[in-house]
Amino acid sequence: METTNRQYKSSVFTTLFAEEEKLLELYSALSRHTYGKDAKIEINTLINVLYNGLQNDISFTIGDRLVVLIGHQSTVNNNLPLRALMYIARVYEKIIDKKSVYRQKLMMIPTPEFIVLYNGVSDFPEEKEMRLTDAFRERPAHPEKYGSLELVVRVLNINPGYNIEIVSRSPTLSGYVTFTGKVREGLKKGLAPNTAITEAVQYCTTQGILQPFLSNHASEVENMLTTEFNMEDAREVWEEEAREEGLEKGLEKGLKQGLKQGLKKGREKGLKQGLKKGRETIAIEMKNEGFSDDMIAKITKLPINKVRNMSL
Repeated sequence: METTNRQYKSSVFTTLFAEEEKLLELYSALSRHTYGKDAKIEINTLINVLYNGLQNDISFTIGDRLVVLIGHQSTVNNNLPLRALMYIARVYEKIIDKKSVYRQKLMMIPTPEFIVLYNGVSDFPEEKEMRLTDAFRERPAHPEKYGSLELVVRVLNINPGYNIEIVSRSPTLSGYVTFTGKVREGLKKGLAPNTAITEAVQYCTTQGILQPFLSNHASEVENMLTTEFNMEDAREVWEEEAREEGLEKGLEKGLKQGLKQGLKKGREKGLKQGLKKGRETIAIEMKNEGFSDDMIAKITKLPINKVRNMSL
């Protein structure tokens, strides 16, 4: 069954690369191919729909390629290939003539490409491929003979010090990496997310990084990143406690204990604000992760009926 959330909220990443010129610059760096300014690029992101939990996505066609790009991925879910498969089907529905699929003549379609940019705090290699066939309960004995279904997601670590060549080829991506890196530095010092973000904006503005983007979108950037980092911190607490208590018990006991400990230490000051301002956003994320309605209601303090009727 399809699960969609029509309460679409943009991200700093999608806002930053919303312009075709910036997106062309970024893809040139990622593909290690130089595209001229006259290269035709067409953005076809599924606006107003977050499909199956895929967030911060940009999809576009360039030449004969259809690229799905996912940025600000603080955790890498092993189900990304399956989620990407569901997403790309929706994109194809959007860009092709549905009647053409019933004609005898072979209809040529752009070749899909899936790229995820990882900038979380957990250890992660510089580059990794995730394959849909890894999820198959039984793999075809002779896929080359009988055919099979494969989808490969290319995951690139863009944290400072990783994929330096790629990052340096795109000034905008380089600025984004510096900016988010500064935010993380502030969080490590114990600053609340909104304070860390404000200081990062001030630093980058004085250094001429991501100008004039940060000057024009300072308040939007703070609101968007506060929600993103609050959700990221909450997930880290859940995962830590789940590992300590065991998967099933950890999801029940660990969530409460982890949140309380984080708040006591001051590490979750921003989370406390996020629970006030963005409890519904966090509830939707927890639904996507498979938490029960009762658990979501307890953690977010939302009425149980509201949680049950919440659309994904």
